[in-house]
Amino acid sequence: MHIREYLIKVAEGLTEHELPFFSCDTEFERWRSERQAQFHKMLGIHTYLQEERTPLKVQRTGTLQRDTYRVDKIHFQSLPGLYVTGNLYIPNDLDKPTPGILYVCGHSQTQKINYQDHGRRFAQLGFVTLILDSIELGEVRGVHHGTYRYGWFNWISRGYTPAGPEVWNAIRGLDLLSELDEVDETRLGITGTSGGGAMTWWTACADNRIKAAAPSCGTGTIASHIRERTIDGHCDCMFPVNMYNWSLIECYGLLAPRPLLIVSPDQDGIFKIDSVRLVYEKLKGFYKNLGAEDKIGMVEFPGSHSYSSSSRRAIYSWFLNHLMDDPTTPEEVADIDGIREEAADLLVFKGEIPPNDESTTVQDWFIPRPHIPDITDEAELKREKASLIEVLKEESFSAFPKETIELNSRVEQRNLKTFFDWSYQFSYQSEEDWRLWGKIGGAKEVTTPAPVAIVLRSPDDTNGYKSFGVLKDLDSKWLEARVDTRGTGDTAWGSILSWHLRRGSALTGRTIASMRVWDTLRGIGAIRSLPEVNGKKIALAAQGEMAVVALYAALLDGNISAVILKDPPATQDISSAPDGAGQALEIINSLRHTDLPQVAGMLWPTRLIFVGVRPESYRWAEKLYGRLGEPGGTWRVKSLGELNL
Repeated sequence: MHIREYLIKVAEGLTEHELPFFSCDTEFERWRSERQAQFHKMLGIHTYLQEERTPLKVQRTGTLQRDTYRVDKIHFQSLPGLYVTGNLYIPNDLDKPTPGILYVCGHSQTQKINYQDHGRRFAQLGFVTLILDSIELGEVRGVHHGTYRYGWFNWISRGYTPAGPEVWNAIRGLDLLSELDEVDETRLGITGTSGGGAMTWWTACADNRIKAAAPSCGTGTIASHIRERTIDGHCDCMFPVNMYNWSLIECYGLLAPRPLLIVSPDQDGIFKIDSVRLVYEKLKGFYKNLGAEDKIGMVEFPGSHSYSSSSRRAIYSWFLNHLMDDPTTPEEVADIDGIREEAADLLVFKGEIPPNDESTTVQDWFIPRPHIPDITDEAELKREKASLIEVLKEESFSAFPKETIELNSRVEQRNLKTFFDWSYQFSYQSEEDWRLWGKIGGAKEVTTPAPVAIVLRSPDDTNGYKSFGVLKDLDSKWLEARVDTRGTGDTAWGSILSWHLRRGSALTGRTIASMRVWDTLRGIGAIRSLPEVNGKKIALAAQGEMAVVALYAALLDGNISAVILKDPPATQDISSAPDGAGQALEIINSLRHTDLPQVAGMLWPTRLIFVGVRPESYRWAEKLYGRLGEPGGTWRVKSLGELNL
């Protein structure tokens, strides 16, 4: 099967996930509470929600007084040094608290200046409205385009998405609105378009204080994003980290049963209208189950990725109806009047960015790094290892098949006098649509069943023999085998697909490396079943990027006698080329819990062998092995001929 066909099938399967049915409100509330806690992890904001919130330190740098409202130019710190700029539109002559609207900006180069019509119109309608700049394009600029533009695929391993700090900034924006005397904190709404439409979804799903939402041009399905490749046009901020293998619709369901208006043009190039309709129909059934069918609506209008007069008026009417109990219809409410402020008059900093601004590096610190355990004995190692495996299975390898199919191993071709005295090719079933290849051979004097060293084929190994070089000078009493995981050998794909596949795979809850880990585990199982093999004495070997696969596969398998690494990466926290070429090291969320040297250390008492140069970072593993002693051990050798396996 071609990798694109596979991802499309997976994406369609995820999108077909059914939302649950609840027999009572208590069941729903329990479900939402549990899922929302997971969703907070998907955004990377869970640690901040569990801590006492830091002072906002709101500063007003100026005010524009107009006939029916005023505009306060403000900034605040959602976390110390993480500055957020915005404009606060407050109606004049309020005699009691009024509903508040949080407007989250989309991907416009001028942000709050471009979307000022919305703040103005909401204020004219009586809403206090806070328009927030995004990190990427606001006055204080950070980076959203990690994988999209810069090759920072290590974001995937970090479990980092720019949606995380954007949603956190929005949550702190809700804090700000709630503290205003002019705002009724029990009646808060949120809206925005494009990137702002996505942030509308994610903020409302994360924070129950939002009582009504209207995402515009920000709704879709994983199936559409993969099948039509609309993901290729999306910024990294558009999606949470899919560590639990959810569909986007399952994420959207967290907003229920609060009033929701989905707004979409019928010719949006990056949010196909058929996918938007599917989202609406599935959520409508979910709302019906919750007795809230009248609280969900959809506005579809002719046009491209943008607003229209009709869509804006529908949004204004929606909030009037659900936050003000005002039955004004879209036809009755007036649209924007076209009166706009000069850009310079709405700027907060006017180019004088605070010297301690942390926005430009938020991707480096927003997700806390894991605590590296100080393991002193075997019992502690077993506890730490079990805990690590459990969390990795839940948050990094959740896309592993839940129902394991038969390996269906079979001999494909026997060979004489090739690379070995005898050998044969075999195949096995990794997943339903993936039959993968391998090779095994040995010297004629090998006494079977014999120990076997399995090498993982490298993506650049064109003839299938290059990868065996890792096993050079291996004792002839050992069998040698090779496993061709996805993206190697007959299932290799061209480099032109790498960028799309790495981004698209992550959206479906998996990565190239994690798929290869599964293929390796299945390949080990297939080789263990061969009559020539001593299944209790298996070594696993790999070079370069495949060393990542070998380390995680050995950890999860738990019965590997030796791991042989040649030129392993020092860490998973390194970037790739902007076009996605290079080593595909990323595994979803793995760096929240561990890194390659720690995985290597957790393998004790498996023998750990470095062929050639050993990166300095693995000294941690060597020290742990030294502390725990035999039967484990680590070696650095030029070739395997230097030691007796």
